[in-house]
Amino acid sequence: MEKDQNYRVESDLLGELQVPTNAYYGVQTQRAINNYKISTGKMSDYPDFVISIAYVKKAAAKANAEADFLDAHIAEAICKACDDVIEGKLQDQFPIDMVQGGAGTSVNMNANEVIANRALEIMGYKKGDYAHCYPNDHVNCGQSTNDAYPTALRYAVYRMNKTLVESLRHLVDTFNSKADEYKDAVKMGRTQLQDAVPMTSGQEFKAFAHSLEQEIDFLNENAKRLLTINMGATAIGTGINAAPGYDKLVTKYLAEYTKEDFKEAGDMIAATPDTADYVSYSGAMKRLAVKLSKICNDLRLMASGPRCGLHEINLPPMAPGSSIMPGKVNPVIPEVTNQVCFKVIGNDTTITIAAEAGQLQLNVMEPIIVQCLFESSQWLNNAMNTLADKCVKGITINTQHNLDVVNHSIGIVTALNPYIGYKNSTKVAKEALETGKSLHEIVVEKGFLSKEEVDKILDPKSMITTHNKMKI
Repeated sequence: MEKDQNYRVESDLLGELQVPTNAYYGVQTQRAINNYKISTGKMSDYPDFVISIAYVKKAAAKANAEADFLDAHIAEAICKACDDVIEGKLQDQFPIDMVQGGAGTSVNMNANEVIANRALEIMGYKKGDYAHCYPNDHVNCGQSTNDAYPTALRYAVYRMNKTLVESLRHLVDTFNSKADEYKDAVKMGRTQLQDAVPMTSGQEFKAFAHSLEQEIDFLNENAKRLLTINMGATAIGTGINAAPGYDKLVTKYLAEYTKEDFKEAGDMIAATPDTADYVSYSGAMKRLAVKLSKICNDLRLMASGPRCGLHEINLPPMAPGSSIMPGKVNPVIPEVTNQVCFKVIGNDTTITIAAEAGQLQLNVMEPIIVQCLFESSQWLNNAMNTLADKCVKGITINTQHNLDVVNHSIGIVTALNPYIGYKNSTKVAKEALETGKSLHEIVVEKGFLSKEEVDKILDPKSMITTHNKMKI
């Protein structure tokens, strides 16, 4: 191969390949760059993943040194190199596509090569001088892609969950603030798109907040399961090539470095191909997405109009709504949030199919599981912050319009049931629909109640909570 000063030549099982001279990655990463031009998402787009795999490699180096499987001087350099990755100094050295074959081997080797070459620099050697620190023999000592990769994935999703929950809490708090702002604003509740009974806008926003808040615990519960890892399993769970006791040591150091409660899997052979925890966590995100999308549907419906829809609320105008209809403003923020939720639901289906597709002692479909988990988490996080800050915060209520709707609604006849009975209430409602008369007028005309009694019973504010039957 002709010498080029901009490149160094490295070799592997398949032969020689040119690698950029300044690159910290090596030949196997370069093969992955050449082979996988599938998606637009690179490993470097997900800092939590890069940080997580560096923590795994650091813990492994420390454990191997303690087990006397790795020279202490090399282990120290590896740990320092890992610290550089954790601090984000080499983020751009992880350029491979997230969607790939090989069950994550390219990701693992990308990390091994970057850390090895940085360790070489720390020890005073040139990149590629692998006699002193080799990606496989030293950085990957006592490991396989089949335990290092899923451990990094689990920790990355756990880290991303913290950010996701923080954004969810922000959205919940924003809905709660809106609930306090409009706690006395009466409106009509609806079931099956038909008039039901009165409520307040505050109650409605409070219900949104409470529904979403429930998902915080659900996400955290499922994320916690991801802290059970198979480090030390190596290839299929038997621990081949790992030092005795290495599994406990590496788990201990990973917990110490990350300050998280990592635990060893009870059965390494069972844990290595098992992707059920990813399915569960994806299901938690899907559950959040379903709720979030339903809320956005409600916001769009309540904001419909302004003249020919419900027109109960006003969403902040974020963009002109039409290239042909002047003055039209669309609910673009709930719309984009809906679409994110559809994506999350679709990703969950992909994760489910990929989890089922594993065979025997390994699930080779983990890369698409990784990509979908990260994408769903990142997109949901961005969507919830956008919804909170660019939509919910700026919502205003058409208070008088909503009160007028309540006063003219047939639905409030429900409040008459305890006083004139269901049958008579039905007659009153039917006549009101047929004649256009008000409920008040018909009830008084038929002598069921006095005007004063009807006014008291049908006061909208008396219908938004439980109370004892009024004495009339």
